[in-house]
Amino acid sequence: MASVMLSGDVIDIRFTGWERLWTGRDRLAVAVGAVRQVARVDNPLSLARGARSGYVVSGFVKIGVWGVFGGPRQLVAARRGEPGLHLVLDRAGTGGQFDEVVLSGPDAPGLAEAISRVMAARA
Repeated sequence: MASVMLSGDVIDIRFTGWERLWTGRDRLAVAVGAVRQVARVDNPLSLARGARSGYVVSGFVKIGVWGVFGGPRQLVAARRGEPGLHLVLDRAGTGGQFDEVVLSGPDAPGLAEAISRVMAARA
């Protein structure tokens, strides 16, 4: 799945080749200042909702953009059996692209905690 690195005040998300096809991008950089809420989630697949432009194998994987016709616009790269990272964003702070990012990976709990610490330090 996507690799996520926290470097100072920037969350750098890099997508794998397969994910690039469905997300339409190689990477997304999000300033921590644009993050309104961060959470570790047990079932990231359940967070993707609305109309989509992406890839789905029901109950196993979701990759792409959800909420294309309304509701929160979500960038999703999640699979079953892995903890998730859920970022609620200030859409203007991301260049008007996304309201939420939903990712899965074994390092999601640690990332959620690290991002929360950076957010608290900025407050």
